[in-house]
Amino acid sequence: MQRLRILLVDDNPVEIELAEVAFAEHQEVARLVTRTSARAALETLCDVSVDMPDVVVLDVNMPLMSGLELLQVMKSDPMLQDIPVVMLSTSASPMDVKLAYTLHASSYRVKAHSFPEFLKQVDDFLHYWCRCQLPRERPRAAGGPRAPA
Repeated sequence: MQRLRILLVDDNPVEIELAEVAFAEHQEVARLVTRTSARAALETLCDVSVDMPDVVVLDVNMPLMSGLELLQVMKSDPMLQDIPVVMLSTSASPMDVKLAYTLHASSYRVKAHSFPEFLKQVDDFLHYWCRCQLPRERPRAAGGPRAPA
């Protein structure tokens, strides 16, 4: 069984560190790669020498380019549109949730308020995504994914 490749994008270094601790307990089933901005994540996604993630987890609220903006870019790009994207936010606002699904998010999760609760979210996330049938190869197209100017 191949490990699940996860790209987590969050501008908060504390959130990244907590995620790295939580996912370290699951190294046999998942490999976590982190980026601290949507732009850095997009560069990674457009790098044809890098394995495409199986799932992308995006913080909704980030400076310069929000998670929702990155989601929109991904879903409009034939090379990236099939990658499942889970939105992660402190907001449970129905408008935020609706917008994420309108932009074709695969899921919308509200961030846990405690570390034990977060560990449970990670367990639930892995329990679900490790059992999904996901495309494992990078789609082939002339020129690769398009990075915005």
